[in-house]
Amino acid sequence: MKKIYTVSVENRSGVLAKVAGLFARRGFNIDSLAVGATDDPKVSVMTIVSSGDERTLEQIEKQLNKKLDVIKIKTYEENEAVSRELMLLKVKYNKSNRKDIMEIVDAMKAEIVDMSENQMLIQICDRPERTAMMIRLLYQISIVEIARTGTLALPKCD
Repeated sequence: MKKIYTVSVENRSGVLAKVAGLFARRGFNIDSLAVGATDDPKVSVMTIVSSGDERTLEQIEKQLNKKLDVIKIKTYEENEAVSRELMLLKVKYNKSNRKDIMEIVDAMKAEIVDMSENQMLIQICDRPERTAMMIRLLYQISIVEIARTGTLALPKCD
């Protein structure tokens, strides 16, 4: 089971290390972690995706609430939130596989953002499972390098 935690924290040095340390000490797994500033320069938001059994996920929330730097925690099941991940992939191409790559890019609603004579840089912003699918589809062709953000999420509209 997975859960998404949106954690508002004080924007100061060491807060990320404290939260990561909590996960490490307790043996909790972090599937994804993204941190960014908010409209208030004193507050940052951490979006943490973690997996485990129900008891573990409850413990994560309780332990996060104990941290002094934590202002507010919102938790969501995967089906209660809209989540996105940004990924950049660099692939090698040649005359024989160029068309296959272009078809995958088109089908996945991705975008080619840079090209050279034998490489393409592809961007996709989608649900984490779709970015994983993109990797699987291009893996057989020739992935040179991948960069992925952590998952970002907001609750679905009422």
